[in-house]
Amino acid sequence: MDEPLNPVQVESTMRTLITRVAKGIQVTSDRYAEFSEADRLFDQAQARAYLEAEGPVKEREAQVELDTAVERERRDVAEVAFRHADRLSKALDLELRAWQSIGSSVRQAYGNAGR
Repeated sequence: MDEPLNPVQVESTMRTLITRVAKGIQVTSDRYAEFSEADRLFDQAQARAYLEAEGPVKEREAQVELDTAVERERRDVAEVAFRHADRLSKALDLELRAWQSIGSSVRQAYGNAGR
């Protein structure tokens, strides 16, 4: 932004950010629920695969790895989505704080100008 800001622009931007932060709470919660479910299903698949595997321990462990690859991938994808939503939510919070600071500076500048 090269031109000076006015209080209305700052307030509008902050309202937009507040709305995005509020929506982000639900998105983050949804992503965490999806991750938790995928993690639980992965744990169950591992347990079933281990019980069904035969042979020495190392061979059973290797078979479990192979037999649960799909569940592991689903869990990993869900975890990445959750972590992304969480980081985005934190970034929006930081951006809102920055705009609050900008708003304070703009109000002070307008106050000093006698407007």
